[in-house]
Amino acid sequence: MTALIPHSGAVETGLSRRNFIKLLVYSGVLSYSSKFAFAALDGIAIKERSLSLYNPHTKERFEGIYWCDGDHIPNALNDINHLMRDIRTNDVKLIDTHLLDLIFSISTKLKSKTPFRVISGYRSPKTNTLLRKRGSGAAKKSYHIRGQAVDIRLPGYRTSVLRRAAFDLKKGGVGYYPKRRFVHIDVGPVRYWAEKNI
Repeated sequence: MTALIPHSGAVETGLSRRNFIKLLVYSGVLSYSSKFAFAALDGIAIKERSLSLYNPHTKERFEGIYWCDGDHIPNALNDINHLMRDIRTNDVKLIDTHLLDLIFSISTKLKSKTPFRVISGYRSPKTNTLLRKRGSGAAKKSYHIRGQAVDIRLPGYRTSVLRRAAFDLKKGGVGYYPKRRFVHIDVGPVRYWAEKNI
């Protein structure tokens, strides 16, 4: 599955970083405070947010822009919701856009070029109960049920690197599962845990 919206492959800003730094140097701001200057760099408006996702269970993929100039793109969100559905029951739920922003932030931080593998996105209550009975470690009130969690891999990056990138952002829960080669992220309270017996 591919979004119909073209993917630019790069985040566009109103002013390039190089030109912005030149502007700061010429204006004397950089010499005044490098901390201030780089804080200002972070404040440059991002016009687009894009994601590259692949579901290895269904072979579906999403590649495209899901947010542009302050608005979410409904067709893109629909495609993402479908890709991240419960594959056991085929139930689709609205995925929290803060979770998509978290994946985008991790992608930006790691400068990733490959799609994130979606191991588990939305999980229906029925599926969550089944997984709990099997002893797979699913939480009773899992954020997967709310559409606020995803288990991911990122080819080309060790699981520990992906975990560190998510942990450093401090935007929710991070679970580390090196034996199963995935990282859980959610947009609940900031917390951290690791797979037992690693």
